Amino acid sequence: MDALNEAVAPERPSRASSAALAYPALPAESTLEMPAQSLSRLDAGTARRPASARPPWFARLFVFGVGLGLTAWGAMEMYGVVSVSGVTALQWALLILFTINFSWIALAFSSAVLGFFVLARNPKAPLIPTELRLRTALVMPVYNEATARTFAALQSMIEEIEALGLMASFDVFVLSDTTNPDVWVAEERAFLAMRARLGDRAKVYYRHRPKNVGRKAGNIEDFVTRWGGHYEHMLVLDADSVMTGACIVRLAAAMEADPESGIIQTLPLVINRNTLFARLQQFAARMYGPVIATGLAAWSGREGNYWGHNAIIRTKAFAAHAGLPTLSGRPPFGGHILSHDFVEAALIRRAGYTVYMLPELDGSYEESPPSLIDLSVRDRRWCQGNLQHARVIGAKGLKWSTRQHFATGIMSYLASPFWLGQLIVGIILVLQTRYVRPEYFTRDFSLFPAWPRFDAERALQLFAITMVILLAPKVFGLVLALFRPAERRACGGGGKLVLSALIEVIASALIAPIMMLIQSGAVMQIVFGKDTGWNPQRRDDGSIPIADIVRRHRSHVAMGVVAGVSAFLIAPSLAGWMSPTILGLVLAIPISAASASLAVGLSLRRRGLLLTPEETSPPPVVTRSNALARELDALGFDETDGLLALWSDETLRDAHMQMLPPAKRRLRGEIDAERAVAEAKLADAACFADARTWLKPKEAMVVMGDRALLHVLAVLPETAPAA
Repeated sequence: MDALNEAVAPERPSRASSAALAYPALPAESTLEMPAQSLSRLDAGTARRPASARPPWFARLFVFGVGLGLTAWGAMEMYGVVSVSGVTALQWALLILFTINFSWIALAFSSAVLGFFVLARNPKAPLIPTELRLRTALVMPVYNEATARTFAALQSMIEEIEALGLMASFDVFVLSDTTNPDVWVAEERAFLAMRARLGDRAKVYYRHRPKNVGRKAGNIEDFVTRWGGHYEHMLVLDADSVMTGACIVRLAAAMEADPESGIIQTLPLVINRNTLFARLQQFAARMYGPVIATGLAAWSGREGNYWGHNAIIRTKAFAAHAGLPTLSGRPPFGGHILSHDFVEAALIRRAGYTVYMLPELDGSYEESPPSLIDLSVRDRRWCQGNLQHARVIGAKGLKWSTRQHFATGIMSYLASPFWLGQLIVGIILVLQTRYVRPEYFTRDFSLFPAWPRFDAERALQLFAITMVILLAPKVFGLVLALFRPAERRACGGGGKLVLSALIEVIASALIAPIMMLIQSGAVMQIVFGKDTGWNPQRRDDGSIPIADIVRRHRSHVAMGVVAGVSAFLIAPSLAGWMSPTILGLVLAIPISAASASLAVGLSLRRRGLLLTPEETSPPPVVTRSNALARELDALGFDETDGLLALWSDETLRDAHMQMLPPAKRRLRGEIDAERAVAEAKLADAACFADARTWLKPKEAMVVMGDRALLHVLAVLPETAPAA
């Protein structure tokens, strides 16, 4: 292999490559140290003084006081339901599970009440700044994504910042961790095309990382440690992010004006969704999301959280204090931290910087999974990441509000097995009441048998109030929309808005038991040591084969049938009480199929249902992004064979070689097996067709990342010479 490297002449930029890269693909490095932080100790020398802002104690007292008060009331009422004739062990179990679940919805209710009153005052976004003093990097990590969407979104954001006259304060980085050779080349072609379109109007850079060590968090860390010194701030995007220029420059101005801030988060709204499931999420995020997020922002104050994207970060503070440790042990509880954003916020807050959200700052958008199955795939990774936080929540020096954020994230997934446990205990109790005869003469003396009895009237009242508390955040969002004329009209009018909300509530009620079983299964898998890995997300609106839907949901249907038949045999009233849960499970397959349906989603849209203001009057940045995506899609970058493109296009190949990192010298005795195999296959190949057929995707990645092997590939004829 060394002989092959030495046989290749040193790389010299050709006339074609100079035209392809008017300026280097990456700027000169300006490094920052990013040491991994300890969770067991806090070095006093690295901590800043505490931020001067006072915590919002009144808001916290209201939210947690009301939440705890409601929980205590619910527990007392449930005790009254089960204690008619003493409390058995199973009834105690039911009471405990109910109290845990009730506390979860009570806290969400009290936070939503606070958010409702804050939004009722109609807070205004700050003015758009006319100048910025400090430099910001817009960074978009990508991992095997469709290039048309990502590069269209970036260009639309660049054009908006440029229109405000502030593009000189920003540089743009596409940070690729892509592992698919065809996608890698598609990214480079889209990058070169974007540079050609923009000319010298903006500085856009592209970096491909050979190994996606640490996943997204590692991707960002690589940027910070290599180029972070150039920029006071970095605005972290996701592959489906779109932000208005006004939102971007307001974030930069907010961080400039607040030197104590470490992270400032926006509230992304969902856009561009067409399938039924995605439109339900889009509608819910627009109607109810601001109520919940505003309440959270109000009581968190400047000790808030970070959601991993559409947020601005103080680069040097992040480098100094937010380096993630690798947890001891094997995944799922050890290894790299999956839900890195919560931990980064906790660490930077521990260092004395503030972390907060500006929910009134509009113009921040994202997309959502197109189907229930796609959501469950992403949710499995989030579940593992959040449960992993059980090993972080006790870290030295964390603020109590930070620990509350961790606890909330953990509980968001434990709530499903707790709910499932409550249902199972309830069924067993009813079964015991109906079929098991009491043992009147036990070893313990008692005038009456220990026998479970219930106060049915009190139980019905408690159930009704629980439903009111559960649905209240949705009602608050609906009320705000109804009393805002422009928003009401943008959602199709008052009648269609109410009908849309009703559709969303019914759909959510049917989907909830399916998600309960999915999340309960995920929790059990993680507890028993199964790692999720990291798969790229499906962001398009393509349908899912019915065979896959049946395979994913057949166990849910079986459990629904068993639960329904059992409940009916025990007592028809029990079957009626459990009917929403039973119905959702029994119909899991058609519900999931409908959720992925583009036809159903578009049909509702044509009827003016599940509309959002961003859909009826799209922001210009979204309109421009979608138009650019169609143009880029027509160029066919995403359908290109990567090896073929590099072999056939000298200009592209030269530009690609310029974008590769410097080759690392091989140590004697150190053999890269994949490179050795790729080199052997190229040596045996009589023509490009042979190489294209023989090279597996990982081997193709090796060839594409090695200048010497690319030169060997380039000189292969198209077809084998005649014998």
